[in-house]
Amino acid sequence: MKGPLFYSKILLFGEYGIIEDSKGLSIPYNFFNGALKIAEKSTLESEKSNNILADFCSYLKQLDELDLDLISFEKHISKGLYFDSSIPKGYGVGSSGALVAAIYDKYSQNKITVLENLTREKLLVLKSIFSKMESFFHGKSSGLDPLNSYLSIPILIKSKDDINVTGIPSQKLNGTGAVFLIDSGKTGSTAPMVSIFMEKMKSEGFRKMISTQFIKHTNLCVDSFLNGDVKNLFDNTKKLSKIVLDNFKPMIPDEFHDLWKKGIDSGSYFLKLCGSGGGGYILGFAPNIEQAKNDLKDYNLEVVYHF
Repeated sequence: MKGPLFYSKILLFGEYGIIEDSKGLSIPYNFFNGALKIAEKSTLESEKSNNILADFCSYLKQLDELDLDLISFEKHISKGLYFDSSIPKGYGVGSSGALVAAIYDKYSQNKITVLENLTREKLLVLKSIFSKMESFFHGKSSGLDPLNSYLSIPILIKSKDDINVTGIPSQKLNGTGAVFLIDSGKTGSTAPMVSIFMEKMKSEGFRKMISTQFIKHTNLCVDSFLNGDVKNLFDNTKKLSKIVLDNFKPMIPDEFHDLWKKGIDSGSYFLKLCGSGGGGYILGFAPNIEQAKNDLKDYNLEVVYHF
């Protein structure tokens, strides 16, 4: 048995903001993927994944109304089922989301498929199911990562109750501007980062900053990106990068604080969180990618989108 491939994702805009009803924009990232398989020969990796699936199955048994064929799931686990994945864990590119999408695709008994007319209602049903499933991994999940992995098309979040699939401007492969990833060199963990955020939200000053600055510039970034308005996109990404540096320091690895500020001051690149932060990938936006590569020559930049 070998299941279909499910891809990683990048949340371009909306990290933390979508918890508080900001806009968000998530795109598939086909560089990494994963598929369900039954191991012909057991390895350390397949056994580790198989154990996680066994715990996940026990968790799913406690949930109502998901309509999953857990009898078959359990039977396949006993035969050595595992998730064969190249998606790095703790890197903010949706490793658990792809796994959840694969389980839903294989074992849902009342599946909403990619081929049918995906109304907003169906998307919200899917998001709700995925949210419940993925909470096993993060303690709390929006369900967005599995949704993106399952559909493998860009998703626009206008608010918690208003999501749609969307088109994004075509890449200009010879364009000078780019979105890129930097490997921080260490993994992050979503649950403690979200806990820090929720604790900060108890402060009136932090809540005000989120509503008047963070969400405002997140929304403007989403609109500028979708409209192909590159000038405004970089203006607002710069402001967003500074807001994150000033207010989300625990989510930024210490060794990147100076690098983050250097990009803002020089205008060469603007860094932001990729997912919940704390490690993994850091997302960057560069008006001129060649200049950014030069300024970040000590780091491997992986370009994911050209302007």
